Amino acid sequence: MFKGKTIFALAMSAFMTFNAASLVDAAAPATLTVDGIKQQMQQDAGTGTHITLLHTSDVHAHAVEESPSMGLAKIAGLADLYRAANPNTLLLDDGDAVHGTSFATLVRGESMIQVMNKMGYAAMEPGNHEFDYGYERLLELVKMANFPVISSNIVQKDTGKNPFEPYIIREVNGVKIGIFGLETPETAYKTNPNNVKNVEFTDPTEAARKMVAELKGKVDVIVALGHIGMDESTEQTSVDIVKAVPGIDVFIDGHSHTLLTNGQTENGTLIASTGEYGEHLGVVDLWVDKGAVTKKEAYTIDEKAAANVAPNAEVASLINSIKASQEPILNEVVAQSPVALEGAREKVRAGETNLGDLITDAMRSISGADAAITNGGGIRASIDAGPVTKGEIVTVLPFGNLVISIKVTGKDILAALENGATDYPTPKGAFAHVSGITYKIDPSKPAGSRVHSVTVDGKALDPNKTYNVATNDFLVAGGDEYKMFVGKQQTGTYGTLDEALIEYMQKKGSTSLTSGKRITEAAMSATAPATGTPAKPVTPAKPATPAKPATPVKPPAATKPAEPIKTVPAPPIHSDSDVYVVKSGDTLYSIAKNHGTTWKVLRDLNDLKNPHWIYPGQKLELPAAS
Repeated sequence: MFKGKTIFALAMSAFMTFNAASLVDAAAPATLTVDGIKQQMQQDAGTGTHITLLHTSDVHAHAVEESPSMGLAKIAGLADLYRAANPNTLLLDDGDAVHGTSFATLVRGESMIQVMNKMGYAAMEPGNHEFDYGYERLLELVKMANFPVISSNIVQKDTGKNPFEPYIIREVNGVKIGIFGLETPETAYKTNPNNVKNVEFTDPTEAARKMVAELKGKVDVIVALGHIGMDESTEQTSVDIVKAVPGIDVFIDGHSHTLLTNGQTENGTLIASTGEYGEHLGVVDLWVDKGAVTKKEAYTIDEKAAANVAPNAEVASLINSIKASQEPILNEVVAQSPVALEGAREKVRAGETNLGDLITDAMRSISGADAAITNGGGIRASIDAGPVTKGEIVTVLPFGNLVISIKVTGKDILAALENGATDYPTPKGAFAHVSGITYKIDPSKPAGSRVHSVTVDGKALDPNKTYNVATNDFLVAGGDEYKMFVGKQQTGTYGTLDEALIEYMQKKGSTSLTSGKRITEAAMSATAPATGTPAKPVTPAKPATPAKPATPVKPPAATKPAEPIKTVPAPPIHSDSDVYVVKSGDTLYSIAKNHGTTWKVLRDLNDLKNPHWIYPGQKLELPAAS
């Protein structure tokens, strides 16, 4: 799902025992070499046969190394080291792998399957975004895979059968491991609903209960690959499932992009989750003696720990060849524009442009929503008049953000527009581009009270009415301070922004594109409500015949004029924060590590639109110590 949902969960005590299995905090080897990994394994060893489960989740097609994403060649190199240190090693993926960047979307996921085949995955649970190319395409991708794609709670409506194997059993050095898959029911609306109209997703807790009952007695270890997640808004989280279903030794979780650096223990089950985008590789170590798990632990590895690990040469070569093969695709002309489309940073962050209008129109068109809102900071380039290539579209919208529709109130819409207008006319990444909406900004008013005369579909905005609004997954997660969108009910997911824009431009043809009618600057009159058009002035009544003036009264002595009211500026949002001065050689990631936080927290705290662009002498706010 959308960026910024990281949880650091530690065990309540150093040693906890459940069902004879010892669960402890673990750490990555000090040296990521075969010998270093072996030494760590020996130090942590339990009794019995040692099994290592490596796992990825929510990679979203980040195949290419681009900090903090390690890239799949580096992850493959890590897998090589672990296999050399312990031949009893399996590599697993927990879904949302084949969609999210042009590396995958240009070929509808095939490139990711090719790379995963080369990496030697043992199994995969499909995530909701595996359905983004449509159910039939997912079945085609499954046939291309050299590894099983498993899920126990997906049913094809017309046949009543599960299109995937519900579980697999792998015997490793005499230990039988049962691995079953679980799919989030949210897939029904966290992909385009048309993609899953012939598929339904049954209760994952009931499916897990059936899987444990079936595997118990057949295997020594039971592992769930659950694309379920831990979001509070999720009806059934991974924690809910393991609390309701005892007997699962390890639950490898995904979907919510949660990072559990040392796993989380619930009801005797070790839950492991690796965050997002290949920024971490998850490691679970198990020791099994006479059919029972005697010890289990989890940890993650990031790019800093893996800095000296060599990428797998064959996987790197494959990724490079795929990138080279995509150059002609990126050069493909996908549309025509009769006018230049304005996407310059200083323009899209400070006002309406024809490109912002076009993108939001595309979002509203593909979703069928009442209105659309996107942030100017997500628009990264302009497009010249004439032929438009796929590469240009990807350059304009490079993040692979998804179009998502949510239910919001008119009050939420007004709050969103105010959020975008706080710095107007100074450029700000949160500036709100819209479709189906018109609004006016009065920059003389204080931030939070600048937007007025808002309409939706030509009618005055009703603060209490519920609207279906298309936006992007970054804003749904609260990005650019769109906190009013967090936790709202989602009504659909419709592929990436770049795909939506291409489809809309092809449908629209060479129609002239203009802007300037949706967002305007105008003073707010005393009778202008924030929502809707200004009220009509009241026609003054006909004046009455003036009465005979009374004897004039001596005016009172002039009083001293009142002093103007002094406004006290609000304190800075992060007034309790510390400040760090960037030094030569620093990266946002290294600064975050050294100060016990994450690069994303620093990015958001300092409003860094590109976390790679920091410079010596720059002052960065650090989170206040808790």
